[in-house]
Amino acid sequence: MSSTSPLDAEDLRVRVRKHLDDFIAIQVPRLDGVGEDLDVFTEALTDLMNGGKRLRPAFCYWGWRAAGGADTENAVKAATALELLQACALVHDDVMDGSDTRRGLPAAHRRFAALHRGNQWLGSPEDFGIGAAILLGDLCLSWADELLMSSGLPVDRLMAAKPLYDEMRTELMAGQYLDLLEQARGGGSIERAERVIRFKSAKYTIERPLHLGVILAGGSAELLTTFTNYGLPLGEAFQLRDDVLGVFGDPSETGKPAGDDLREGKRTVLIAKALENASPAQASKVRRHLGDPHLDTEGVELLRAILTETGALAAVESRISELTQQAHDAITDVSNPAREVLDGLIVAATARAL
Repeated sequence: MSSTSPLDAEDLRVRVRKHLDDFIAIQVPRLDGVGEDLDVFTEALTDLMNGGKRLRPAFCYWGWRAAGGADTENAVKAATALELLQACALVHDDVMDGSDTRRGLPAAHRRFAALHRGNQWLGSPEDFGIGAAILLGDLCLSWADELLMSSGLPVDRLMAAKPLYDEMRTELMAGQYLDLLEQARGGGSIERAERVIRFKSAKYTIERPLHLGVILAGGSAELLTTFTNYGLPLGEAFQLRDDVLGVFGDPSETGKPAGDDLREGKRTVLIAKALENASPAQASKVRRHLGDPHLDTEGVELLRAILTETGALAAVESRISELTQQAHDAITDVSNPAREVLDGLIVAATARAL
C-alpha cells in the first residue's frame, strides 16, 4: 500500500491553513464592529485551528481531482470550508462530553469558563463557558457555509453540491445525537455503536467530503459509488482507530489525557465488544468504572487490561485491517494522482498515532 507524499500532503495543509487564516482575518473587523469583547472568539478558533490533519479538506480536494477538477485555489478554498464545519463539531462534542482538553489545549468551554472566573463575573463560570462554546460552534457552522459559497467556484456547481452538503450536516448532527443517546442508555449494542460510527464519523469524515468534491467538479455517478465503497469502510476504520487511541493513546500524540474516553463513558464498539465477551466479574468492573470522571491511573489500567483480556482490542485491530483493505480495493480504477494519494490517506486516517 502506497503512502501519501509528505511534500504533497504538507503542501495542501499549508494551503488550507492560509485560506483559514485569510478567512478569519476577514471576520475580525466584522466582529470588532459588533463589540471589542468578541476577539475571544477568533482567538479561541485560531488556537483550535493550529492542530489537526486536515483530513476532510484533503478528501474533498482529492474527490475534486479524481473527477477531473484542476488544481486551483478556489477548489482548495471550497474544501477548507469543511475545516470550519469540523471546528463546530469539535467544540460542541467537547461540551457534550465534558472534555477538559482538545489538541493539547483547554477545550473551548473550559477556556471561556476560565475567562469568566478570572474576571470574577457574575453567575456560574461553567454555565458561561458552555454557553459561549455553543455560540462559537454555531459561528463556525455559519462560517463554513460562508467560506464554501464564497470560494469562487461556479455558482451552478455550488448549487449542485448544496443538497449533498446539507445532507452531510444533517447526518453529522443526527450522529452526534445518537452518540449522546448511547451514553445515556448505557450502550452495550455493537450494532448501535456501529450506527453511531457510520453517521457521526464515517460518512462525515470521508464519504461525504469525497462526494462533495466530485459534485463540485461535475463528476459521474459511478465515481460517487466508488467513493462510497471506499469512504464508508475507511471512515469506520478511522473512528475505530480513534476509539482505540481514546483508551490506549499517548497523550502527547492525542492531545487528551490518557483514558479520557473512559472517563467520559464513550460507548464505543471497543467497549461493546469487551462487554459481549466479558465474564460477569469483568463486566461489573467495566460498568462500575466507565464514565467515572474521577477515574485514576489505576482505574484506567484496569479497564485497559479488561479490554485486552476479553479480546476486544485484538478484534477491533483486526476489523481496522479488514476495513482498510476494503477501502484500498475500492479505488483500483481511480486514475492517478488521485488514486495514489487516496491510498496514502488510508494510512493517514488509520495510523496508530492520530
